[in-house]
Amino acid sequence: MTVKDLKIPAHSAAIILAGGRGKRMGREKQYLKLAGRPMLELTAEAFSGLGGFEELVVVLTPENLARYGRGWEDRGFKTAPSGPTRMASLRSGFKALSGTVELVAVHDGARPLVSAKVVAGTLKAAGKSGAAVPAVPVKDTVKRTSPDGGFFESTPDRSRLMAVQTPQCYRREILGRVLNAARPGEDYSDESQVLEKLGIRPAVVLSDYRNIKVTTPEDLIVAEAFMKEKNKVKAPAPRMRFGFGYDIHRLVKGRALVLGGVKIEHPKGMLGHSDGDVVLHSICDALLGSIAAGEIGIYFPPTDLTIMGIASSSIAEKVLEILKKKKASIVNVDATIVAEEPRLKPYYEEIRRSVARILKLDLDNVSVKAKSREGLGEVGHGEAIICFAVAGVLK
Repeated sequence: MTVKDLKIPAHSAAIILAGGRGKRMGREKQYLKLAGRPMLELTAEAFSGLGGFEELVVVLTPENLARYGRGWEDRGFKTAPSGPTRMASLRSGFKALSGTVELVAVHDGARPLVSAKVVAGTLKAAGKSGAAVPAVPVKDTVKRTSPDGGFFESTPDRSRLMAVQTPQCYRREILGRVLNAARPGEDYSDESQVLEKLGIRPAVVLSDYRNIKVTTPEDLIVAEAFMKEKNKVKAPAPRMRFGFGYDIHRLVKGRALVLGGVKIEHPKGMLGHSDGDVVLHSICDALLGSIAAGEIGIYFPPTDLTIMGIASSSIAEKVLEILKKKKASIVNVDATIVAEEPRLKPYYEEIRRSVARILKLDLDNVSVKAKSREGLGEVGHGEAIICFAVAGVLK
């Protein structure tokens, strides 16, 4: 399976139907926890995580729309109110689509394990044939009962029977015809039923048995097992990432000179909102840059008077928390201090040990060195100190 196989066709949209009341489950199943998260969130991420969709619409009950609608919209989803039947809910979601959409995927909010391959494959098949439905071969023998349900009457040929799933995908005009042809008030189990009345045969897209719809408590147990297997198998291996940091501070009398958490004897120190530690500042910016998390000024703005004079070791602690939340671990840091005075070579090892302690690193993973500006510029005139830093992390 190549990246091309997973590419979503242009001008595609998805409608996620999450307006059910969960009568068989006894509660709203789309908000039941699966792998510690509401099932609907996992279903939505199966689509938003693919990228390439022009629009994503989630259809919610009026109560949940009032409660959660703003949150979904903040995440880039359109929202629509559900109706009394599946078709009514689909009509509502269909009305939310813009005029540029050409292909529509209709998916159950309680099918969180749908794969990228099934979504992309069904949309592409619908683009060619007008409509496509994912399905799996029936594994059990199926029998037809008498009208009263008391007796078995016949056994259909299992080789031609398939269990259909979602997303059921359509060219926009075909789905419009389906919605127009559906009888008001009648509850269809899926919209592709109406295709048969229109004489349209949807293409079959072979799906997989993991794409189950969670309808009963037993389904939730099975889905939980599949989710654990999916997370175990598909967890991406950590990748090496790099960040670059830079900082400069003016040297003034009456301030302590702190570099890498080490106080150095000198008649001048760094002017700044914090202790002005250019070494830790540049290293922290490099670490944040490695995970695309901005820079320290975002978390410690110079306009915040409550943090005046804060130790840069506290800034580093915050950065370590951010790295942990992003599941990133530091591999190494390398800092180059540019200063005309004082001479810093005698402090290399002390600064290294301090940085290693603050960042909770082995000493072998910390490099600190210094260069002069040969008398050039503000640094060369002893008016400022600069530090450049590079950091490597695994994420």
